[in-house]
Amino acid sequence: MTTVTPYLSVHDGSAALAFYVAAFGATVVERFDDGDRLAHATLAVDSATFHVSDEYQDLGAYSPSTLGHATSATVLGVEDPDRTFAAAVGAGATATRPVADDPGGRSGWLVDPFGHRWNIRRA
Repeated sequence: MTTVTPYLSVHDGSAALAFYVAAFGATVVERFDDGDRLAHATLAVDSATFHVSDEYQDLGAYSPSTLGHATSATVLGVEDPDRTFAAAVGAGATATRPVADDPGGRSGWLVDPFGHRWNIRRA
């Protein structure tokens, strides 16, 4: 199996970390700050990991807030998509397609407060 690890650029790194902890039950594995910016953080949700940092436009790292739209989507497989989806919406995400049964299983789509699209589905 091949692993792909998303690296999300956001406009407010500290707020993003708080959101991902509240919404997805993420654990912050490591965090490095660069003055008042989040330089890098690694988060874990069960066995999945992803990275987050504030924008570094000089390095080509733009957030959806700056671009005006998301450029990709991340699939997060969880044991209970209904519970995780509800927690994410409760923490500030916008539901774009409610959780429902589909040919691939049970899943729903949302956009987090930082403009990133997520497909929350049963693992």
